[in-house]
This record gives sequence, structure tokens and C-alpha cells, in this order.
Amino acid sequence: MKYIYVLLTIALSLSFPSHSNSYTLLADRQEELISNLFDQLIQKQINANLAVERSVNALLKSYPEQIDIVLKVALSKYPKKYKQIMCGALRAEPALASDVITILLESNIAASTDIVSIAVNEEPAYAAEIVNTAIYHYPEELENIVRVAILIEPVMANDVVNNTMQSYPERLLDILVIAVKALPDQVADIVRDTLRLSADNTEVISIAVSSSTGEKAREIVTSAIRSGMSKESATAAAIAGGAKQADIAKVTP
Repeated sequence: MKYIYVLLTIALSLSFPSHSNSYTLLADRQEELISNLFDQLIQKQINANLAVERSVNALLKSYPEQIDIVLKVALSKYPKKYKQIMCGALRAEPALASDVITILLESNIAASTDIVSIAVNEEPAYAAEIVNTAIYHYPEELENIVRVAILIEPVMANDVVNNTMQSYPERLLDILVIAVKALPDQVADIVRDTLRLSADNTEVISIAVSSSTGEKAREIVTSAIRSGMSKESATAAAIAGGAKQADIAKVTP
């Protein structure tokens, strides 16, 4: 194994003559070398079921700078094992999560939500970055992407929601609805964090109330008041969102 890595390192460092197509020749040569090495690594794996994942992992641990080529080769050879390829790549270099997501999305090998689900489950610490990358490539899928991410990893939900709201302020209220419906038990925190980004926005209260059950109205109003909104404004907004007076009558900031 060590010999193979040394051989690849030497080969990848070879320079080509200076002419117009030297870059293309180098790229083709690198891809060929990595493809051959990948095949050799696959054959050396004892567990056939994890051969693809472990081979991708081994290559990227030694050559993270070759991520584009490694994933291109792996996906072309084993398209149905894209989950193994993703896991192998993410476990090798978690910090490259955004690159992994980009490559997988651009390959059109699976739905964006499927890719996000796998990535967030594998590397929850990078959930916000994964979501932003996916939305950048598929902005029309924003709602589904956010929903999948926060359901897969509720612990990171606040980071995902806050980060996405900051990146897409024009979709703040849409994201709020998704978050409240997906994580009703966290509604007070969601409202608080949303108001930090859009202070005194009474629509936040109305929409949070209309997107949750009546029993949550008091929590929502209390959270709004503690965030600096007047009791009168918060109460009026909650009623506009469908709250009953009885639900919020005993609100105590």
C-alpha cells in the first residue's frame, strides 16, 4: 500500500512540457493514475460491502487536494454506491463537507434532499454549511432542504435556521414556518432567534402562532416580550395569527 501511495505521489508531481494543452494532459494523467489506484485499493479490501467507502476514504486521507478527481472516478465506477462514497469522503476530511456536497449535487446522481440527509447525518457539526451549499445549487429546494436538515439533526436546528435566515433574509418567514412546524417543541427559541434577526417584526409572531398549535401561543408571546417586543404588540400579533384570548391571557414575561 505504501508503495502505491509513493508511486502516485511521484506521478502526480510530474510536470509536462509548457504548451497550450499541458493542463489538460496533466488532468487526464492524474485521473488515470487515481482511477488505477482506486481499482487496486478496491481489490485489497477484505469487506466487499465497504470496499468503495474505505477506498475513497484512504485516497482522500492521503490526497485531499485531489477530491474532485477522486469523487469523479468513484462516482463514475460505482454510481449506485454514492452514499458510501459520500461517507468515505466526509470521514476522511470533514472540513471538505461543502466540496463533497457540491460535487455530489453537480453529478445529479441523487435528489438534493437525499444528499443533504446523508451529509448532515454523517457530519452534523457542518449542518449549516451543508444546507447553505445545497441551497446555493438548488434555491428552489430551500424549504425541503432546511426541513430535512433540522429533522435529521434537531440539536443543530438553531444553527441551521439562523444561518439560513441570515443568508436568505428575503425567505426569513418561509424558513420560520418550516422550523416551527418541524420542531414545535423549540418554538420559543425559534421565535427568539428570529426576532434577533428581524426585531419588532410582528409578522414573526403571527406566523409562528398560525404555524403551531394553540397551546404554543403563550410561549410565543412570552418569547417575543422577552426579546423586547411590547406586550400589546405581541398579543395583537398573536391574535392576528389565530390565537385565542384565553390562550394568552396569563402571559407573564
